[in-house]
Amino acid sequence: MSRISVRGLAVASATAVTAVGSVVGVASGSTAQNNDAEATASGTTLLADIPAGQQAQVQTASLTQQADAQAIAADASAKKDAEEAARKAAAETAIAKKKEAAEKAAAAEKAAKERAEAKEAASRSKDISDFPVATSYSIAQIQAMARQMVPAGQFQCFSNIVDHESDWNYKAVNPSSGAYGMFQALPGTKMSSAGADWRTNPATQIKWGLNYMNDRYGSPCDAWSFWQANNWY
Repeated sequence: MSRISVRGLAVASATAVTAVGSVVGVASGSTAQNNDAEATASGTTLLADIPAGQQAQVQTASLTQQADAQAIAADASAKKDAEEAARKAAAETAIAKKKEAAEKAAAAEKAAKERAEAKEAASRSKDISDFPVATSYSIAQIQAMARQMVPAGQFQCFSNIVDHESDWNYKAVNPSSGAYGMFQALPGTKMSSAGADWRTNPATQIKWGLNYMNDRYGSPCDAWSFWQANNWY
């Protein structure tokens, strides 16, 4: 028969205490009295063979405490993970917004630049009548006209197209198709929208060519990109 020593334990069942005392008294005689005295002196109550039901309650309480502790730890871990995920999501959102803002700013800057260039080109196109009319023009003279009419940032692309189409010959004629002028307009009469003197005035052809590139492709450089990919524009 095993015994359990419990300090300061208040036994809830008086019947259980009486039963334990009786068994101990019968089995031990005077020894039980000595044990009682020892228990009283040391503050320890000796209980033998706690009923199985009470042992189960103790075990259940212990398991419940362990489960509660595990649940608290799990909640703390889940909260930490959630906070970390929230911080990561916030950081990613901030980066995405920053990138979007930068892209919008770049697009706005590009649009503003294009509007300024278009405005500059439009103002220059109004000055065609200021160019002196001659019976013939050199390539240098024609290029000088173009530099005054085409935005500086677009001139090289504009020049590349003219180089490939006509070598700056404003009277160039394609023998097969009949395309005419520096830009090989087909038919050449298209250029009459820029001026009645389209056959003989390079400035009129430049005005038409610049308007064509802007209207059809957005800019001379966009037109040049298309030309490079297709060998025509």
